[in-house]
Amino acid sequence: MKNPKIRPLDDRVVVEPVEAEERTAGGIVLPDTAKEKPQRGHVKALGPGKLLENGQRAAMTLAIGDEVIYGKYSGSDIEIDGHELKILRETDILAKVMA
Repeated sequence: MKNPKIRPLDDRVVVEPVEAEERTAGGIVLPDTAKEKPQRGHVKALGPGKLLENGQRAAMTLAIGDEVIYGKYSGSDIEIDGHELKILRETDILAKVMA
């Protein structure tokens, strides 16, 4: 999905999860019920940043296209145009994957 038709507010981030593994390291095919929820994804949209008490906005530390790791049960799951997306606060993102 290139540009989701959604604009997050404040310090929220729209992430497209990476598909869960379909096979184990030993080659066993996993059914949908046994797959783990993905905890990695690519940033698709960013909000303008958290509004501070002085009226300024805090700068976002992520950029569109970054690969990130987030908590297993963090954020809200949504579906837009048949694509599974997740909306998280920037603070729910645990790490940025470096190439």
